Amino acid sequence: MKKVYVFLADGFEDVEALIPVDVWRRGGVDVTTVSISDFPLVRSAHGVNIETDIMFEQGEFDDADLIFLPGGMPGASNLFDHKGVCKAVVDQHMAGKKVAAICASPAVVLAPLGILEGKEATCYPGFEQALEDATYTGDLVTVDGNVTTGEGPAAAFPFAYELLSQLVNKQTSDQIAEGMRFVHLMQGKK
Repeated sequence: MKKVYVFLADGFEDVEALIPVDVWRRGGVDVTTVSISDFPLVRSAHGVNIETDIMFEQGEFDDADLIFLPGGMPGASNLFDHKGVCKAVVDQHMAGKKVAAICASPAVVLAPLGILEGKEATCYPGFEQALEDATYTGDLVTVDGNVTTGEGPAAAFPFAYELLSQLVNKQTSDQIAEGMRFVHLMQGKK
């Protein structure tokens, strides 16, 4: 079973964190939510309190198949300000393992850490100037090697399905997307 750690900081974007967690768990992925604050309860950008599975200090993270950073402000800045998060993300990337970030996090966390250097990436519009060492795509989801980036809240579903395809397989991802009625949505039916 594939292992994913989702780092949550106060101010994370609700749907960007929780839609992927939901999709990946439906797909049979072992997902652990991690509080990087002093408490297991993390407050989202829109005032929703989420109780995480573990505190950052309780994790090892070297068994991760994927480390995921949701966006939102000031959530992305809070992630970057945490030295342990930065070290875990850099270690994951240097090991050639999967790193994913959505919305502000590609620009606020991954770019300053050098993870996007020479890569194609996307992020929330207005943050793209921070991707100076990357090629900004403006797409909902961009995959370049072991790094997957997402544009923003509306990208949460396609982002999650893309990563489920990478972690498990496309067939499972397609089945989950169909079961969640995402395919119906994308076909534009009323």
